[in-house]
Amino acid sequence: MTSRRTSGRARVAPVRAGEAATVFVNGRFVPASRAVVSVFDRGFLYGDGLFETVRVHRGRPFLFERHLERARRSAAFFGIAIPFSDGELSLIAAELIRRNRSRESVLRLNLSRGPGVRGYLPRGAGSPTVVMSLHAASQLRRARPPSWKVVTSRLRVQPEDPMTRHKTTNKLLQVLARTEAAATNADEALLLNTSGEIAEAASANIFWLCKGEVHTPPVEAGALPGITRGLVLEICRGLGLRCCEETGAGRELFRAEGVFLTLSSLGIVEATSLDGAQLRRSRIVRRIWKAYLDALDRASHGGTRPRD
Repeated sequence: MTSRRTSGRARVAPVRAGEAATVFVNGRFVPASRAVVSVFDRGFLYGDGLFETVRVHRGRPFLFERHLERARRSAAFFGIAIPFSDGELSLIAAELIRRNRSRESVLRLNLSRGPGVRGYLPRGAGSPTVVMSLHAASQLRRARPPSWKVVTSRLRVQPEDPMTRHKTTNKLLQVLARTEAAATNADEALLLNTSGEIAEAASANIFWLCKGEVHTPPVEAGALPGITRGLVLEICRGLGLRCCEETGAGRELFRAEGVFLTLSSLGIVEATSLDGAQLRRSRIVRRIWKAYLDALDRASHGGTRPRD
């Protein structure tokens, strides 16, 4: 593994309780208080980068191979080289978890184009920045999934926009949407596209139940192809539930038999209200939740695929 030093010096705020004490930066494991990147890094200047968020359960990163596959597709799309192989990144993740004794956590992998000259054209940015860190994770309870209150954001995403298919470090729209939600004491923001159709949530994909069928917007509607989204579609088919990748107007969620969100850090979150109105809750969501936990547990014992 090649060791590279980051350029620039900076003071970093002390690590918060529950956060990792050791961070991986460009080939080195360093104390979080000394984990820095260049002020000329294009990820900092322009959001010219990508990231992945991975659940760590019993010391194993869940679906890590799928996260790396998506990261490589996106890196190829943006023309950013990843300076480590998948095998090396897996070893780095394992060592980071070991050093932090962090068996239940959230792993974040950041990739940027690296430092370069000023301007949008990525001239001279030939040394990508790779950072891997661990963060505190919420406890998952088998009885039922977490629940969130959701509000519809005034912001809109573009359908058919190729940028929405990649988990880039430019998330200002999502930052503003979550800020809107917090201002109303809600937990998450629903994002519609410019056609008024359901696309996703600010930090999650969205599903709803209609006549026992599981619906979720296609990526063409403006949804990120989430890793947990893909797993949940597999789980639903394994449970004999019909899945439909189609969207509709936001008001359809008020008529749904159940609404839930999927994201890597928490797996499945049940939506209990939308814009202040209570949503129906379904036992089917709990079935999917328990099947998700089963897949998580199996993977922590060396398996990688959910049971069909």
